[in-house]
Amino acid sequence: MTPDDMKPEDEGGNPGGPEFVPPLDFSSIVILLYFPALVQLGLVEDPTTGQRQENLVLAKRNIDLLDLLKDRTKGNLEAEEQKFLDGVIDQLKLAYLKKAELVKM
Repeated sequence: MTPDDMKPEDEGGNPGGPEFVPPLDFSSIVILLYFPALVQLGLVEDPTTGQRQENLVLAKRNIDLLDLLKDRTKGNLEAEEQKFLDGVIDQLKLAYLKKAELVKM
C-alpha cells in the first residue's frame, strides 16, 4: 500500500466535496443491513429510484441476518452496541409485522 492509497476519500478530487464515510465501528455493520430493510419495508425512499417500494421477502431476509449477527455476537458486544442492535431489530420486526398485516395496531 502506498501513501497515496491511504489518502482520505475527500482528497481524491471529488467535485461535490467530501463524501460521507461512516465510522469504523459495530454500528456501521448494523446499518449495512438496517437501511436496506427500511427501504424494503417501504419506510424510506430507495435512494436509487427516489420511490418507496415494498419487498417483504428481502426485508425479512435482512431482519434474519441481523438476528444471526445478534446470536453470533452474544456476549461480545459493549452494552451500547447491544442496545443499538436490539433496538434496530425490534423496530424492524414491528414494522415487518405491521406491513405483513400480522399485527393490527
